[in-house]
Amino acid sequence: MHPQNPYGNRYDLKRLTGHHSELQRYIVLNPSGEETIDFSVSQAVYTLNKAILLADFKLTDYELPKGYLIPPIPGRLDYLLHIRDFLVEKFGMDVGAELRGLDIGTGANGIYCILGGQHFNWNMVGSESDANAIAIAKANIQSTKTLQDRVEVRHQGNKGFLFKDIIQPGEQFDFTLCNPPFHSTKEEAQRASFRKLRNLEGGINKRELKLNFEGQANELWCNGGEALFIKRLIKESLAFKEQVRVFSSLVAKAENLLKIEKQLKKAKAHYHITPMDQGNKKSRIVLWWFDLKTA
Repeated sequence: MHPQNPYGNRYDLKRLTGHHSELQRYIVLNPSGEETIDFSVSQAVYTLNKAILLADFKLTDYELPKGYLIPPIPGRLDYLLHIRDFLVEKFGMDVGAELRGLDIGTGANGIYCILGGQHFNWNMVGSESDANAIAIAKANIQSTKTLQDRVEVRHQGNKGFLFKDIIQPGEQFDFTLCNPPFHSTKEEAQRASFRKLRNLEGGINKRELKLNFEGQANELWCNGGEALFIKRLIKESLAFKEQVRVFSSLVAKAENLLKIEKQLKKAKAHYHITPMDQGNKKSRIVLWWFDLKTA
């Protein structure tokens, strides 16, 4: 985990419960007698993350209806911290610069826009094709005054496009980010979720293994899965290379890197891959940018 991520150690559940009393309902003891929550229960995970948003990111309120993807805050914050570090190291930007970012597929949770606005004081735009998800994200943003002027959610009316119709003529962004659908089918996504739950550590007593499977189709799976989605991002980014300093995406599956790198080389893009490790979960960020024509 990034050294500046405050969630590298155990959650202070007592402190978080003080900001969101509902969390108390989901606290259990592990075999060592330590307080934790049952991470196989989706409502428990949602309540924990809501408590974190209320306590540490000063949200006035946060509501996410059942059936939408639950955002684990530590991993999302890690992505943004790595983007900031890359812009500082590669492009010499000030560590406290007020950046402007675009989240492709922000979803109902709008989490990257919220963290960007509240933790870093960045200006964020989120794009989303699902009208219901947009309404939910906007409601959460509007409930917190400090986010109202920093975050905008835009509707992508044509699912055939990712950047087009979202990035407007003359508009500039320091970075784009994306947490793409990992899987190619619903069945594949369900199998992966089931394996993840079976591997959860902590030995919490369970009478049965509960399937923590939340998320709409466009949040978890798409035709061609992660590799094809990122290849689409790369192809379309060529048309916006003068309006975006750095493009990026999470890559969950290491086996997809070869295809992604091949597409980046075909696009004649410079790229960098940053590993992200959080406990047993290993992921990576691919960042790419282009040489611009000089006058």
